[in-house]
Amino acid sequence: MDARDLAFAGAAAQAKMLADGEVTAPELLEVYLKRIARLDSQLRCYRVVLSDSARHEAAAAQDRLDAGERLPLLGVPIAIKDDVDVAGEVTACGSGGHLPAVTSDAEVVRRLRAAGAVIIGKTNVPELMIFPFTESLTFGATRNPWNPKRTPGGSSGGSAAAVAAGLAPLALGSDGGGSIRIPSSWCGLFGLKPQRDRISLEPHDDAWYGLSVNGPIARSVLDAALFLDATTTVPGPEGEFVTAATRDPGKLRIALSTKVPTPVPVRVGKEELAAVDRAGALLRDLGHEVIVRDPEYPPSAVYGNYLARYLRGICDDADAQAHPERLEARTRNLARMGSFFSDRRMTSIRAAEAALSNRIQAIFDEVDVVVTPGNAAGPSRIGAYQHRGAVSTLLLVAQRVPYQQIWNVTGQPAAAVPWDFDGDGLPLAIQLVGRPYDEATLLSLSAQIERARPWAHRRPPPVS
Repeated sequence: MDARDLAFAGAAAQAKMLADGEVTAPELLEVYLKRIARLDSQLRCYRVVLSDSARHEAAAAQDRLDAGERLPLLGVPIAIKDDVDVAGEVTACGSGGHLPAVTSDAEVVRRLRAAGAVIIGKTNVPELMIFPFTESLTFGATRNPWNPKRTPGGSSGGSAAAVAAGLAPLALGSDGGGSIRIPSSWCGLFGLKPQRDRISLEPHDDAWYGLSVNGPIARSVLDAALFLDATTTVPGPEGEFVTAATRDPGKLRIALSTKVPTPVPVRVGKEELAAVDRAGALLRDLGHEVIVRDPEYPPSAVYGNYLARYLRGICDDADAQAHPERLEARTRNLARMGSFFSDRRMTSIRAAEAALSNRIQAIFDEVDVVVTPGNAAGPSRIGAYQHRGAVSTLLLVAQRVPYQQIWNVTGQPAAAVPWDFDGDGLPLAIQLVGRPYDEATLLSLSAQIERARPWAHRRPPPVS
């Protein structure tokens, strides 16, 4: 197989090729290392590439393959977002104020290694994972492979750009307010925010007061399901998610909703709205019952609950830095805002979550899945917020990405599903939201959409 085709084949296909002896683990790794050497100086997907250790891991994986061992990800390279601990490396979180190198892997990394994955590197993030664009004074700007003048999104922007550019077949992201779904949408990938606590956050448990989760950014639904089966901490049938991604979802009741969850007016783009309408038409053709229905979004859910947890989470993360004085002024200002929320206030805010979630999730008494726009607009240009203050930046980015944060409050699974391209030739997506703990239905339905409208073959022209 041509090296470019191999780079874009995806994790599930590569795992099979490795098991069948069509390619060796060292050969596969070198495809990515060569592409990274050629392309990443422009894109800046990676904060650090672990070439030496990855080569050692790939050789060990090949020995196991040659001995007949079979694991779900044996020999497959995976990129790790730089808010997750990898033994021997600093967890920089986009900042120059970080702590020294950690001595052990995070639990999710341990599980990926146990499934046979080769850790290829750590991907760039905005400072402390705050924004839906991946730019920092310390590590520069990560660029969208579809248009390097635009952001890939954030905060898992490096992970999404790496997968989109064929610099990794699969990547770990995290999502505290859309940070998997936003860059997946703008990079043309399938991104899944799993159910809260589905994948371990250890040693950073309860990050952002329960808002944040770990999850996959992938070229296909099957790749994401493979990742989920390898990392889930919630007991279930073996291979539960891969099985879900390969079966028909049956007839579902699906709600289309373009209502913005935030009380502040947001102008949603015509192309983003049209994607939901067209998705509804496709879903009807596929045999589902489709209605137009909005969840109830209490104003307090975003501004009284989400925003407090987000800001206090930033404050806590800033305080945990070895050198908080090195943080960017905008980050320090947001952290200062978060400091006004006391421990007692945070306890009260967390206690209010159940009632809010019950109101929002009431729509799932009627439907199985809610479909929303992926984002309200396309990705911003690189440097668009460079000279903005904390509040100004938050208000501006909220106009582009209003559909994600509410589902971090409720904690239930939601997925970015690639749909089409906008007038600028950039990917756009729809968002599917499922019932609590029902990733299986989202995977089945997303895979059905993928079969009807394939996307995994798409490659960004500048880097293909």
